[in-house]
Amino acid sequence: MTTRATRGPRRRTVVALAVILAVLGAFVVRLVDIQVVSANEHVSDSQGYLGHGETISGQRGTIVDSGGSVLASSVLVYDAELSPQVIMLLEDKEPTLPWAEASEKIAAITGQTGDEVRALVSDALAINPDSQYVKLKTSLSTDQYMELEDLGLPYLHMPSRETRVYPNGAVAGNIVGFLDGSGEAQAGIEKMDSSCLAPVDGEETYRKGKNGVVIPGSERTVDAVNGGTVQLTINSDLNWYLQQMIAEEAQAQGAKGGTVTVVEVKTGKIRAAAEWPALDPNNLEGATPASWGSQIFHRDFEPGSTFKAITAAAVMEGAGVTPLTTVSAASKETFPNGAVINDAFTHPAYNYTLAGGLIDSSNVALSKFGTMVAPEVRYDYLQRFGVGEDTIGFPTEVSGILHPVSEWDSQSLYTTTFGQYFTVTAAQVAGAYQAIANGGEKIDLSLVESCTKADGTVATPDEPKHEQIITEQTASDLTRMLENVAVQGGNAERIQVPGYRVTSKTGTAQVPDGNGGYKAGVYFTSMVGFAPVDDPQYVVVVTLDEPTKVVSSAATASAFQKAMTQVMKTYRVMPSSVPMDELLPKFE
Repeated sequence: MTTRATRGPRRRTVVALAVILAVLGAFVVRLVDIQVVSANEHVSDSQGYLGHGETISGQRGTIVDSGGSVLASSVLVYDAELSPQVIMLLEDKEPTLPWAEASEKIAAITGQTGDEVRALVSDALAINPDSQYVKLKTSLSTDQYMELEDLGLPYLHMPSRETRVYPNGAVAGNIVGFLDGSGEAQAGIEKMDSSCLAPVDGEETYRKGKNGVVIPGSERTVDAVNGGTVQLTINSDLNWYLQQMIAEEAQAQGAKGGTVTVVEVKTGKIRAAAEWPALDPNNLEGATPASWGSQIFHRDFEPGSTFKAITAAAVMEGAGVTPLTTVSAASKETFPNGAVINDAFTHPAYNYTLAGGLIDSSNVALSKFGTMVAPEVRYDYLQRFGVGEDTIGFPTEVSGILHPVSEWDSQSLYTTTFGQYFTVTAAQVAGAYQAIANGGEKIDLSLVESCTKADGTVATPDEPKHEQIITEQTASDLTRMLENVAVQGGNAERIQVPGYRVTSKTGTAQVPDGNGGYKAGVYFTSMVGFAPVDDPQYVVVVTLDEPTKVVSSAATASAFQKAMTQVMKTYRVMPSSVPMDELLPKFE
């Protein structure tokens, strides 16, 4: 039997349960209405409150030299700004740190004077009594930021931004390149390898309700990916020395500019690319736009006598000529088609050997040797040695000019045998002599070792192209003749490198006047060679743009000797241990 005492609690339990079930039922009905029946309506209501987010900026990567020394990196800097209005409001309330005292502390950190800081604020208030902004100092370091932050001043704000810095200044600056004000790569490696250096921005997203409150659990973060590290083949210490040296030499010769290029024979890697005027990417305003690029890759010129070696290669392989084959050549001759060719000095008709023609740099002799093969053959050899092709794809690199044989006239039929009527860059000259020094195997030049991604993944460029463009015997004969040029030529005493056997060849190129002719008495001079002869390790190319003290290629002799000597020291190259072969005769 159920008593009255037990019926009361049970009834209350049933009633409470019924209430709970009713409430739950109401929630279920409402949920179905929101999620199913009225879903479209609620989605429409929520539009404008979805997909909020903020960009998370990644940091641009670093450029380092062959040894890891930093040439370019990104750092955070802070731009300090003041609120004059807040300063004045606080002054009325007797702040803990009065403005007169605070301005002195600020100035001591920013490198200004207290008067200068106070003047910024008073000038802003004079223009606008309600001024809320005045720029204090830009590009403050993290240490300066921390010191200013410790002052606890509510009217001092320091938003951060990323900026590019170049710790070594002008060292290889023309190669490294620079960014514009918006952070876009404009030149050099910065542009050439931007795909490795550029970061990938991340994003932080979230959803908000109509009241603007972030919906819990809606936050999503995609982390930024910083840019990678580009490692160059350049040795920055060697580059620094060569830049100082070529600046001194160019100015001593009254030249407009000068370059030194160093290439490793067995790899084609560019170990130095020094030039003057040099670009400091930290200070673009300190250089003219003409020096913002690299003259090693941008400036093409007629190579002159340095490419007589390529003519020699063509006739040795195409006509069976040897270093001792002879032609009769006077200092000025008129050829059957009416072309007139001159040598740089007056002399009677000599029975020049091929070696002698190179040693004395006889244009007439090389014209006669060169025409022992068809023009098409010589054109082919110029192409083999890289004329008319980019070397590394450097931004805005020029490939030079190589006219088709159909455009060679009666004069250029001969002038192409001694480096005229086509143009090259210093990099192309280095590439051509790398092939000679490497036993006839041409290896494409390279400037980048690797790209190391932010996650540690290392990507290396494709293996450079290797091509045997002349036989080992031809390369050996050319090397012997070029060593004789260094020993018997007019610059012999000036280019000696104690302990090392060296090759050399000079070039004296006429400079176009812009009207289809050439400037009178003005030349673009160059010298190229490699060492040691008995085990070639490095090619050195030196150029001077329109020297005025010595206008011939002799102007480059001192710079070449200093450059080659330093390269041997830097890489601790073993001195020559095999004596030079017997001297080759110049005449028969």
